[in-house]
Amino acid sequence: MKIAVCLKHVVTRDAAVRVDEARTWIRDRDASFELNEPDAYALEEALRLKEKQGGEVIAISAGPARVTQALREALARGADRAIHVDGEALARADASVVGKSLAAALKDEGVDLVLTGLQSDDQGFAQVGVILAEALGLSHATIVMEVQVDGARLRVRRELEGGWFQWVAMPLPALLTIQSGINQLRYATLKGIMAAKKKEIRVVEAPAGLTPLVEIRSLAIPAKQKQTRLIAGTAPEAAKELVRALREDARVLEGA
Repeated sequence: MKIAVCLKHVVTRDAAVRVDEARTWIRDRDASFELNEPDAYALEEALRLKEKQGGEVIAISAGPARVTQALREALARGADRAIHVDGEALARADASVVGKSLAAALKDEGVDLVLTGLQSDDQGFAQVGVILAEALGLSHATIVMEVQVDGARLRVRRELEGGWFQWVAMPLPALLTIQSGINQLRYATLKGIMAAKKKEIRVVEAPAGLTPLVEIRSLAIPAKQKQTRLIAGTAPEAAKELVRALREDARVLEGA
């Protein structure tokens, strides 16, 4: 089974970021980056399927040169080879451009299964996977919590709202977006890190002329607001006013 896993290199969760001069993205040069956590679960699921079914795991990422860090990490964990879709603008591109760029790199690979994380930790649109499936002409399922392979078909368990789950049968080839927590992540061993240095990272150029469907007009850090209010009067008067303020102004109390 040939499995492709799509990875994104995102800003570290606890990084102190600053908005760039155009106020449409962050200042990349001031930020630290890491492998997108939901994609790490997709990678782990791909490695487990390879161990059961045999075959090959291909890690693929779209973005500037720094995304090779995420690809090297995937190779160290057990992926067989990697593809880097090179393009500086892909770091801030919308899901349509990223999905179509990944599709162009994968169209001749003949993969049986494509896995992505459910969403990215930065923009969190959860759209790249479904757009990629459409571009490749694959059946797809989202928010997947379990994957079973039965010959040329898949049986997957999807997470729904309110604690419900849904089992779906679908043919291969297919694309799945993987929910975080589907498995227990493994980490790279020293042997894996050394082996990753000898594995191939093929660089392909991003397709030209792709038109984004979403444009970021403005980006801002959430403003911190703090307000202190002193309630005067006697104890009964202050208590009555406090209850009114919590109910009507703050809207944290219900009832009379």
